[in-house]
Amino acid sequence: MNIRALVFDVFGTLVDWRSGVAREAARLLAPFAPNLDAGAFADAWRVRYNPSMETVRSGARAFVDLDTLQAESLPDVLAQFGIAGVPEDVRRELVHAWHRLDAWPEVPDAMRRLREKHLLAPNSNGHVRLMADLARRNGLIFDAVLGAGYSRDYKPKPALYRDAVAAFGFAAGETMMVAAHSNDLAAAAGHGLSTAHIARPQEHGPAGGETAPTVPVTYAARDLADLADQLGC
Repeated sequence: MNIRALVFDVFGTLVDWRSGVAREAARLLAPFAPNLDAGAFADAWRVRYNPSMETVRSGARAFVDLDTLQAESLPDVLAQFGIAGVPEDVRRELVHAWHRLDAWPEVPDAMRRLREKHLLAPNSNGHVRLMADLARRNGLIFDAVLGAGYSRDYKPKPALYRDAVAAFGFAAGETMMVAAHSNDLAAAAGHGLSTAHIARPQEHGPAGGETAPTVPVTYAARDLADLADQLGC
């Protein structure tokens, strides 16, 4: 089937969340924890990512954006590392570290190539402002901003995949979910989307990342530039 639109997971797929959060944590927390293992801090914060979203997915609370969830989980991470006395303005800056992440090296050029033939949008758990900040930081141009802020829920709830298809008005199979995470792709495929897996073996630093999909996919790529090659861009 002809692929007409690509919708992207962002954290891990387009941007290197671990290095960016670790960099900002080391900078902002230096006065309070000069010997901080910043990579471990980033990992510990990320561990709380899914449980915090589950409070919305389960219906236990109304939708709140990812900044709110990250701010709520931050005190537990600080406590885990024995860090006390961090003022509120520094905590806010830490939450906004997620807005200052760098794209993987090949992403900006590959996105320019892909946009020549396809409509592009994030389909992320990040909200609109977060996606706009990451796009502007990394020179990415999207045709729409889809995902949690648009659908008012979090992946892998069905609304995020159905809304991504409906937003551009193409057939489900003409819309492709691009992600470095097989669970995201499995959910998308369950709603008829085409799928592309991007290998990110360094997503979790020493803990690695997915080098290959664990579910059937339409395309499996070494990185985003390889996907652009496969799509003839």
